Amino acid sequence: MSEENIVLKLVLLGDAGVGKTSLVNMYTEHHFKEDYKPTLGVNIVVKDIEIEEIDAKIRLVLWDIAGQNRYDLSRKMYFQGVLGALFVYDTTRHSTFENIEAKWLKDLNEFSENESAYILIGNKIDLEDSKSVSMEAGKKFAEKINASDFVETSAKYGGNVENAFKKLVDKVLTKRGVKQ
Repeated sequence: MSEENIVLKLVLLGDAGVGKTSLVNMYTEHHFKEDYKPTLGVNIVVKDIEIEEIDAKIRLVLWDIAGQNRYDLSRKMYFQGVLGALFVYDTTRHSTFENIEAKWLKDLNEFSENESAYILIGNKIDLEDSKSVSMEAGKKFAEKINASDFVETSAKYGGNVENAFKKLVDKVLTKRGVKQ
């Protein structure tokens, strides 16, 4: 039985304040920080996981890319070697939903040399009373942009966060022929 070591570069893309950093923190450290500080440029976090069914150790290199417009020019260099993306929007801010296709998907397609697997994430579902993008709209949109999956998450409480990352990793591994 040979154990395989695989490194996957994954990016989180979406407007400023949609919860990309909070999703990474919840996934890697299992905690949520109330005090929001915007990411400057890019924040890179590494998480090692094991997938027993294929006897592999996977090193995830998570690139949490800043969503502010002032980083538009430097952002393209962050896409080199990307194998998967999490497109994140805030379910309480419709403009962040619209920008997935208008800006973030366009950037991934334009600057990534690989054909990346990607999923769509509607974050902040814990703010139910302020929700402006329905789950149905999210699902429909995920199909429209050919996302391999759609997941609604709460980075604050951890709801579906682990599941979202697992789905993306599975899709990337399948696409790369590592997993059936």
